[in-house]
Amino acid sequence: MPGDDNELEQSFAAFVRHSGTRYLKVAVLLTGDWHAAEDLVQASLIKLYQAWPDVDQDGGNPDAYLRRIIVNTQRSWWRARWRQETPVAELPEGKAHGDNADQRALAVSVRQALQELPRRQRAVLVLRYFEDLPEAEVASLLGCSAGTVKTHTHRGLRALRARLGDRWPTTDSGPPIRQTLNQVTT
Repeated sequence: MPGDDNELEQSFAAFVRHSGTRYLKVAVLLTGDWHAAEDLVQASLIKLYQAWPDVDQDGGNPDAYLRRIIVNTQRSWWRARWRQETPVAELPEGKAHGDNADQRALAVSVRQALQELPRRQRAVLVLRYFEDLPEAEVASLLGCSAGTVKTHTHRGLRALRARLGDRWPTTDSGPPIRQTLNQVTT
């Protein structure tokens, strides 16, 4: 029926309007690059759109479905491209203006440090601390055990601390990793 297709398209458009920016930020943290993140989200949304009638009508969880698509798409792209990447000695300096210079410098440092991590550790940190997912859900998304998620979390945080050194923000209760990752994407 024509009305049903229109309703599905409207519900998909509403979902993208509501959640698109958040998933772009997730993709930026996974890829380390805004342009690659935009491509990743666009490709993932196309896949979600193709499955939308099943997701929407079955009362499924489109957020979980899209997260899985993003992680799996990034994983397949990484496997296809890892031999083609050329490392550079230094990242180009971004223009920092006004009072945000320190925050922008930290954002560049954190994004660079995230990119230096193995892809599994990077994915675990982004999903655990930026998406605020429980270990069990991250394990399900990545196809591993909760213990593996804990191991990658521990090793990833330790590596970030080592790479960032005194630039790693801390409080009395430890590093505010979630807040830091949120600042990285603004």
